[in-house]
Amino acid sequence: MREAAFIKQNKDKWLKFENVLVNKSQIDPDELSNLYMEVTDHLSYAQTFYPESKTLEYLNYIASQSHQVIYKTKRESSKRFITFFTKEFPLLMYSYQKQLLIAFLTFLLFVLIGAYSAANDGAFIRSILGDGYVNMTLSNIEKGDPMAVYKEQGELNMFLGITINNIKVSLYAFIFGIFFTIGSLVIIMQNAVMLGSFQYFFFAEGLGWESARTIWIHGTIEISVIIIAGCAGMVLGNSILFPGTYTRLASFKRGMKNGLKIVVSTIPFFIIAGFLEGFVTRHTEMPDWLAICIIGGSLALIIFYYVIYPRQQFKKQQLATLGLPEIPKL
Repeated sequence: MREAAFIKQNKDKWLKFENVLVNKSQIDPDELSNLYMEVTDHLSYAQTFYPESKTLEYLNYIASQSHQVIYKTKRESSKRFITFFTKEFPLLMYSYQKQLLIAFLTFLLFVLIGAYSAANDGAFIRSILGDGYVNMTLSNIEKGDPMAVYKEQGELNMFLGITINNIKVSLYAFIFGIFFTIGSLVIIMQNAVMLGSFQYFFFAEGLGWESARTIWIHGTIEISVIIIAGCAGMVLGNSILFPGTYTRLASFKRGMKNGLKIVVSTIPFFIIAGFLEGFVTRHTEMPDWLAICIIGGSLALIIFYYVIYPRQQFKKQQLATLGLPEIPKL
């Protein structure tokens, strides 16, 4: 590999490691140890292929500076849970914005395919949603309460059932990524086609707005996090397909760990979605403005935490490393 390509491929990891050195009292020791091993691997690679280069000098410097930090760091921080969601995960998520975008675009494409198929094949909706659900919904429409399905169970039972089911779907979307990313994309496609045909079904019955304002109260977070879980599956699958400078096994372990962190980050959001579906969605009498506020707030929360906030944290990290030697440029 040419030195310029080596630097480009690993620059973000080195910047992250520099940030660890600056904030050494706040880093988890396991994370620090993993970063240290990555940098020392890169150092060994540079010693072999780029002797006497600025790259080797730079990597040698940050690796040597880190040694004392690793062995002085306490085993566990009392703020570990908080720092994971506020610092560690956002920086990790910044590295996977491309995978997130691909997962989103794939989902959007197959939502449109599902809606188009439903519009052109009367039997398609029943094949996707099932005769039982379609017949029940048509019956509810005749009774004047098309969203009655969200009122059938008790609030707590519905909350628990939906949350557990959503977490299960999220895990499937992640774990199936082991099938070279394709498995995760299949899960995304299945849920997208179902959503497209589901939403078209209500529009065809003249209930487009009523269904959207009701379903998306919980669906905004629920669907978004399924996409994010699919992104985690892509991280896992791509670690097998594209190991880069790592061995394939080391890359797989890293992809598994990072993908699992993305899935863990979604659990609070699935709890929120389950709460909304169990306790809020059933109130179909709520005014439109309130439903719009909930939907808009949910969307803003997802976009901020998974897109905007990671960028902010990455920029903050870069500023924190200005006092350290500059990464060599070729």
